[in-house]
Amino acid sequence: FFDPRGKVRKVISTGRDVTRMIQLESDLSSSESLKDQYYKQLNTLEVLLGRDRIVYSSEQMKRVVQVAVKAGKFDSPVFLWGESGVGKEMVAKLIHQSGIRSGGPFVGVNCSAIPSELLESEFFGYEEGAFTGAKKGGRKGLFDEADKGTLFLDEISELPLSMQSKLLRVLQEHEYMRVGSNKTIPTDCRIVASTNLSREQLADGANFRRDLFYRLSVIPIFIPPLRDRRDDILPLIR
Repeated sequence: FFDPRGKVRKVISTGRDVTRMIQLESDLSSSESLKDQYYKQLNTLEVLLGRDRIVYSSEQMKRVVQVAVKAGKFDSPVFLWGESGVGKEMVAKLIHQSGIRSGGPFVGVNCSAIPSELLESEFFGYEEGAFTGAKKGGRKGLFDEADKGTLFLDEISELPLSMQSKLLRVLQEHEYMRVGSNKTIPTDCRIVASTNLSREQLADGANFRRDLFYRLSVIPIFIPPLRDRRDDILPLIR
């Protein structure tokens, strides 16, 4: 306050103790962090207890599921191998659903069911007029469909060597070109591959490129056949 001559006569200062407010903000932040941890643990427990329809009782399958759930937390390629009928696609879906890309699409393809002359257009898509009979406006490929999600390549060992080399380049460069185009397109999808060949058959390089095998098997998961995990027979029957 000033007197008539402009000199300061009195100063009033106002304030409040914000200690409690700061403590409440800190408590709220801790609660949010704890809630996120509980949510992740609950999601993991739901997966392990069969929310995703994987029925098991044996220790062997329990380890497979645990590794699959952990693999979902990372973005590295996963390679599944095991005999036909052991449930490789179900494990691939489990990896997708329990992972960081669960909000994106899950696109599965049986590599042995695609004619060799259509492989490149199926995987990468094509531009309008790329070849006789090409769809007007072009067509998206599997890498387009699986963008921000997971691309599951079942029976990948059935791909011819020429297609394996093109797939290897996509994994290395994270980009591809559609058939009939010279423009590169960035790709952002997680690769999960599977085969019924043994690890020794894959590594010998006769039918499958070794460099592609090692690039894909960053996280290898072997799924044992039912005869090696008989504890799962009764739960499956029930």
